[in-house]
Amino acid sequence: MGTYRTERIGRLVQEKIGALILEARIKDPRVHPLLSVTRVRVSRDLAFADVYVSAIQNSGGVARAVEGLQSAAGFIQTELASVMRIRKIPRLRFHADTGIQEAFDLVKKIERIAGGRDSGDPAGDPSGNSAGDSAGDDERQ
Repeated sequence: MGTYRTERIGRLVQEKIGALILEARIKDPRVHPLLSVTRVRVSRDLAFADVYVSAIQNSGGVARAVEGLQSAAGFIQTELASVMRIRKIPRLRFHADTGIQEAFDLVKKIERIAGGRDSGDPAGDPSGNSAGDSAGDDERQ
């Protein structure tokens, strides 16, 4: 089966699950309306769809939301079957997407490192000279 079809089905699954979450049609209290579906990977034979979700909450909240979505997977598959016109609806497997949180942590680390260099402190300067050191200027004259 072509990759175009699996990508198209993945986008449709992502859109429909996102709408179910946003409209609060999933009644499980662990599933928060601010949960977002970041990506869906559908297997070639359409047997499985790995659904990755993330939220603004801490990682514990996302883990509980994944459990809630997994327990509601049958309901979600039934809803997908009513709007999708394909013979076989993929079995849904939900995963917490930690990529966004990891990106935020990386940006914080970069800012912390860059902040140390801009403060004029010798530890942040790779040459070891501080901003007020003029020893290098005397040698050039």
